[in-house]
Amino acid sequence: MAKLLRYIFILLVIAIATGYEVSAQATNLKQTNDNRPALQPAGRARANGKKIEAARDKFLAQQLDLTDEEAKAFWPLYHTYQEELKAVRILKRLNSTSSSTGAAQIDKELYYDNQMLTIKRKYLDEFLKIVPSSKISILYKSERAFNDEVIKQLSERSIRAGN
Repeated sequence: MAKLLRYIFILLVIAIATGYEVSAQATNLKQTNDNRPALQPAGRARANGKKIEAARDKFLAQQLDLTDEEAKAFWPLYHTYQEELKAVRILKRLNSTSSSTGAAQIDKELYYDNQMLTIKRKYLDEFLKIVPSSKISILYKSERAFNDEVIKQLSERSIRAGN
């Protein structure tokens, strides 16, 4: 299974590698009202994000081994779950780059962490209506394994590129 995982990630990295440096250079910086640069993702970067999401979904599908009935109910719910978490992560990232400091920033950081936990608890209840808890456990472990492997692959590529 580890070889299959590594093979999938190698294919993913090769697919992304061709456009990775170009998309990083094509990312436009725009000045916001308070003169902080804000990243504007290039079209290719968005496409790479979609490729990673597709690879993640494929990997999770293999790990979870869902029945057709489970898959039909699970995947739309899972994608909604991911979108909600992504929105909070974006807000949290924006907070960390904001000009506010001290207690206000810490309070916002804790608020966003709490929001993420609330989302995870809400969707856990929804997931349990569709699939057994053993598969939910596999889901969370597989998500972590996938994210760790993507980070590892990107780090290795960055080291090979001399960055």
